Amino acid sequence: MSLLDDFMVRAVLAAVGTALACGALGCFVVWRRMAYFGDATAHAAILGVALALAFSVWVPLGVLIVALAMGLLVGTYASDTITPDSLLGVLSHSALALGLVTVSLLPQARVNLDAYLFGDILVVRPLDLAVIWIGAAVVLGLLAWRWQALLAEVLSGDLAYASGLNPKRDRLMLTLLIAAVVAVSIKVVGALLITAMLVIPAAAARLIARGPEAMAALATLIGVAAAIGGLFAARTLGTPAGPSIICGAAALFLVMTVVARLRG
Repeated sequence: MSLLDDFMVRAVLAAVGTALACGALGCFVVWRRMAYFGDATAHAAILGVALALAFSVWVPLGVLIVALAMGLLVGTYASDTITPDSLLGVLSHSALALGLVTVSLLPQARVNLDAYLFGDILVVRPLDLAVIWIGAAVVLGLLAWRWQALLAEVLSGDLAYASGLNPKRDRLMLTLLIAAVVAVSIKVVGALLITAMLVIPAAAARLIARGPEAMAALATLIGVAAAIGGLFAARTLGTPAGPSIICGAAALFLVMTVVARLRG
């Protein structure tokens, strides 16, 4: 029997892969205040799920296409008349509503919406693991490649331009990476909670980290600890795995808050 035949081993590997993908990227979400965009992208993922089921397309691919479309629409149509947050609100809730309506029109035997809303990590397949880990490798590789440019854009867009960088391209890359993380992580924590996996570990690490690289590393460690701890808590207590992982991240955020206060 293959090691990957053990559902708990697959679940742990999926949770750790998701945490790796979310750690450093979550820091940029926090620094650039993109949490609302992440939330909107996750809401739009439900429309991607519905369309994928309706047209018999691979679900992560459907989610990725809709999430990318969300990012491109916001970047293209945001203006002084329609601010980005207003546009995000319109698009995210419209996409969520349209996705739920579409799902309601599909044969019920084909739809298990709870698995996409809250995650279904205990039934991940080897193919899901491959997608998660390849996605994590791509995210980390691109962030490492563009790390200094992305940091310069966070500090000052004008400074980045003066240095010969292209902040607009780097912002687009972050948008695409967030969409990719939503697509590959939907099976683990679900569309309603994936933004928390991006934001909470990074916010916790920000409380005590000294420097951006240390924050990214600590956010990743917090995410991995929350993923493994939450998963085993779910198995012990019989609670849903995805929400249990987020509860673990929230608990670690409280711990970091106490540590930060004690350090003065």
